[in-house]
Amino acid sequence: MKYVINDGWLANVSKKESPNFDERAVKSDISLVVIHNISLPPQQYGNTYIERFFCNELDYSIDPYFETIKSFKVSAHLLIKRTGEVVQFVGFNDRAWHAGISSYKGRENCNDFSIGIELEGSDFDGFESQQYEVLKDVLRCLCDNYPKLSFNSITGHSDIAPGRKTDPGPFFDWDKIT
Repeated sequence: MKYVINDGWLANVSKKESPNFDERAVKSDISLVVIHNISLPPQQYGNTYIERFFCNELDYSIDPYFETIKSFKVSAHLLIKRTGEVVQFVGFNDRAWHAGISSYKGRENCNDFSIGIELEGSDFDGFESQQYEVLKDVLRCLCDNYPKLSFNSITGHSDIAPGRKTDPGPFFDWDKIT
């Protein structure tokens, strides 16, 4: 699919605006894409808990695991579900809260200059072919729209927060997005 960006938002995808973002100090500094994985509860797919979590609407009493994340205020720019559906939470021109304490090539605070993309998945399961197809198309669109981005400036959360994060995990096939 050919994606189009209008004012920092992908056209023709689901949009669910998260309150967990702020303005970028320098909008023209988008120079990194960080790939993550997420499933809520862990390794359970096909529900709306991720969307609710990123929008501070999750009922934490539904599952005991949710109590462990109750205090977190996080977001990503995009979620790519296992079906290939894309949900956007934060405009690319704003700073989503996805990277946490992080560093990339000597630059601290990766949220300042990156776009965060979550794949519905975990470190223990492979990803779906449609997720790779959509991700590749989205990455192509991002690289076409943000001059400092290229396929060489895409990394995993584990690479910018080693020892703290492990995603996108060992089952993520980097060759499928190049």
